[in-house]
Amino acid sequence: MVGHGAGASDNRRMEWAVLTLTENATLVIKSITGVEGAPEGAGVRISQENPADPALAVTTTEAPQPGDQVVEEAGARVFLEQNAANALDDKILDAAVDDKGGVEFLLVPQPGPSNGAAPTP
Repeated sequence: MVGHGAGASDNRRMEWAVLTLTENATLVIKSITGVEGAPEGAGVRISQENPADPALAVTTTEAPQPGDQVVEEAGARVFLEQNAANALDDKILDAAVDDKGGVEFLLVPQPGPSNGAAPTP
């Protein structure tokens, strides 16, 4: 534990649930953002215009927009607009490429807490 003086009892560790990527999603994102001529650091941006509407928009972009949450995994970058970040914080992003080269993204729930421990009073 790190802390000094009166503030020591106020130490808290923030645990953020965050979207995770499968290996397939990582490979697909890197392939569509790593095309020749794309700027270094480009990624896929996921946004949700209306939190009450489950529809999500997925676009490629050169960089995150102000306020975006950035998820990076093995060189793949995903930029999450705030509404989308809230909606996807407990999800896993998977991806597949069909016979015609079309990309399909799939969201699945993350398994429960890995440690299985509930906070104790």
